[in-house]
Amino acid sequence: MEAVRAGRTDEVVRLLDGMTDAERRAHFPALKALRKELRTASSWSAESRRAHPALHAAGAACQTGAAAVASWLSGTDMRWSQAAPAVLIDVLGDRDPDWLADVVHRLARRPVGSNVPYELMAGLVRLAGCPVPTTEAYVRGWMTHISQSRPRGGTLCDRLRRDPHLAQLVPAFFEIDDIGSQLRWLSGDGPHSWTKALAELTAEGTLDRRATVDACVARLLRGGSAADHRVFLDLLRDLALTRDEQRQRTADWAALASDAVSVVASHAQSVLGALALDGELTPRLLAETTEGVLFRPEKKLVRAQLVLVGKVLTREASVAGELLPAVARAFAHEDSDVQERALKLVERHIGKVTAPEVRDELAEAAGELIPALRVRAAGSLGAGVPEPEPVVYEELLPPAPEPVRLAPAPGSAAELAEEVNALMASGADVAAFERTLDGLVRHVHRDRDALLDTLEPLIARRWWGDPSVRHDLRATDWFGRYHHLLDPASSLDLLLATLRGKVITSALEPAPQGTAPDGGCVHDALARAVEARLWEVAHRIRTEPLPFLLSTPTWSTGLLEPDELVDRLDAYRRLGARVAAVDFGHALLRVRRGDRAAAVTAARRAAALGTEEGTRLARWLTAEGPARPASRRTSGPRVLIELDELPGLRDGLPAPLKPLGGPVSVFRDRWYCRHWNADVRGHWPALLPELPELVAARILRDVSTVAVDDDRGAAAALPRLAEADGEAGGAVHLCVAYGLGARHAQDRLAAVDALLVLAARGRLDPGLLGADLGQLARHGAVKPVRLAESLRTAAATGANATIWGVLRHTLPVLLADLATDGTVPSARGLGDLLAVAAECAERSGARGELPHLARAADRRGSSRLVAQARRLRSALTDGTAAA
Repeated sequence: MEAVRAGRTDEVVRLLDGMTDAERRAHFPALKALRKELRTASSWSAESRRAHPALHAAGAACQTGAAAVASWLSGTDMRWSQAAPAVLIDVLGDRDPDWLADVVHRLARRPVGSNVPYELMAGLVRLAGCPVPTTEAYVRGWMTHISQSRPRGGTLCDRLRRDPHLAQLVPAFFEIDDIGSQLRWLSGDGPHSWTKALAELTAEGTLDRRATVDACVARLLRGGSAADHRVFLDLLRDLALTRDEQRQRTADWAALASDAVSVVASHAQSVLGALALDGELTPRLLAETTEGVLFRPEKKLVRAQLVLVGKVLTREASVAGELLPAVARAFAHEDSDVQERALKLVERHIGKVTAPEVRDELAEAAGELIPALRVRAAGSLGAGVPEPEPVVYEELLPPAPEPVRLAPAPGSAAELAEEVNALMASGADVAAFERTLDGLVRHVHRDRDALLDTLEPLIARRWWGDPSVRHDLRATDWFGRYHHLLDPASSLDLLLATLRGKVITSALEPAPQGTAPDGGCVHDALARAVEARLWEVAHRIRTEPLPFLLSTPTWSTGLLEPDELVDRLDAYRRLGARVAAVDFGHALLRVRRGDRAAAVTAARRAAALGTEEGTRLARWLTAEGPARPASRRTSGPRVLIELDELPGLRDGLPAPLKPLGGPVSVFRDRWYCRHWNADVRGHWPALLPELPELVAARILRDVSTVAVDDDRGAAAALPRLAEADGEAGGAVHLCVAYGLGARHAQDRLAAVDALLVLAARGRLDPGLLGADLGQLARHGAVKPVRLAESLRTAAATGANATIWGVLRHTLPVLLADLATDGTVPSARGLGDLLAVAAECAERSGARGELPHLARAADRRGSSRLVAQARRLRSALTDGTAAA
């Protein structure tokens, strides 16, 4: 035991070699106790790092059960300080082969994250002489080992060829999810890559060719990420399938062309095309494949499929009766260009159809075409054209989300501990964080010692909770010097460290809160306001615990009902508790003043309390709420907003909150900004629930990066801004405009949600948003292709009139430039915007003139832009003009 504690692993092994099994078993309780002792300490302490390798080896040697030994060897507490595989093989090598086989297969079934060394598992397999495991952990370890064994000679292919278990392990890796990224990382794409090596081994007969090809195709059929599939597609290409091998798998190619990721579908489509043009594909299978491909989102694949069908029809007229109905499925496609291409193909080959029922089917399918194409189909296909009827359109906006009332704070310390643990592990929204924070304050006031006992297991896992650190300088140094709270977890770290006594009282004085005016970066006013309350709560935990928080919102948006705040102040008065200044300031910022009748009634009750805070609340509720400050817009590709000072928000608030009413200037300098965490930004709208403009102006530059710089994640706060109770002005609309042009889909979806919420609540200004989008697209800050995708998504919910109302102000700006210079950057993708506008106009029955549209529609050619301009003009007039 002395050797184990001292980490003298070689001595431990020598001592174990001289023991009987009974003597080893007698030592195990002491080893188990030492492990428990080290587990309560930090895994990174010097004592743990020193003892764990020797303990790891000794514990494995002093047990006799295979399950117990496997569990000991893969223990998470010793994951990063294990004994060397050679040492473990030495201490286990004298066991029965069947027992060793049991151990190695149990180890191989452990998750990859258990970090069981491959060298250990492979060594035990050699000693046991057992079949090799084919689990994910073993196969991934084997691949890494083979790839990194270059000093031992030969290429990757040579090393694989010499491996005795190659035939068992290669089929296994086809069954492991996301293995492709590891293959790419291990060997790259060069001539010595894994795919080239496997293809060479297959060609020479070392690997069974049919089994390898079948496994590769099956893996592609199973689905997965595009990055993963690119690797297996490379392998399939390296295998160079013969025409017979391709013909045997026509059903697989059809399934891949319809459902696989784009790059795989394109390859499958090319294989099927070659077979079809050589007459080796049945018309029925080609028709089924065509139906699947035509509704894929990739326009390139759709166009290629229509071209392929056209070539087949040109070569063999007799198959028109089977193929044209499949083509006609595209008449219901959301893209009018696809509809027109399909209609042209049907018109070109309709004469080859002899069966009347097929002609009737095609004519009936034409009813799904857009109005202009439907008129054309009436002449070419004999489709009926119904008499135009007045459009009776009803906007179907998704219902606006209702604010959720916060649940009461956790009633027991155990429930609170669960909430704190979940929040620190995965973050939380405003409602969960505020509820947990209030519960922590309440339980500290109620029974500090009982709360500490309940939280002790959680505290022991925090970096500042290391019991081997016997003083509070480590946490004090961190929280005192780097006092910025970057996310909800770090905020709770501060409070729990204070509760545990890890932060000295002097570090919690108001000084670290910072009372300097807004500086450093544009977010400081918001961030300092949030942090100031948390530092104040931490100080009161140490000096004078609060009974509960005054500023806990009533609703998930951050809004606090005035009657509820009066009740809390009355409870403070009866308890004789001293109000915390910043907490009360937060309550004033959150209290509802928009409902004037409720505010005046609550003000009378507050004044009757006879306390200083009651009087201040009464004055706050009866005063006129601060109007939106005057704003100015910057010019250039990145449009930002500057706000003037808002004195009404600065008066009556404590110093850390006063900068919220200060002016907002454009953040031009490249100063360091620490507010990169999206979790923090998501809590800012709840600080000023009736003034979303002040928050939007301060995060506008961040949101602009999702469109201008192709960043990710900054638009996540947009739905919360839209749900706020205050009026949405220029800053909110400009944030939404940038979000609609974001590079990444999740940011665009957040902006679409915000747009629809504003529209459903009657707070969307289509003219303002449309003009913003026009200017941003004109200057290149927002790409029309991305904007079209966002607006098409919004319109698909039923908001056609809303989206048309936006686009009727966006398109004239872009069409005006097009009228004078057809090569302007915004022209790229303008056809997509016109297509969305045309569809919205057709569905909503919009009529009227659109400036500069006629000049675009009268341009020569049949480009998408011109075709969609003509379609929109047709929709805005009588809906019957030719496309």
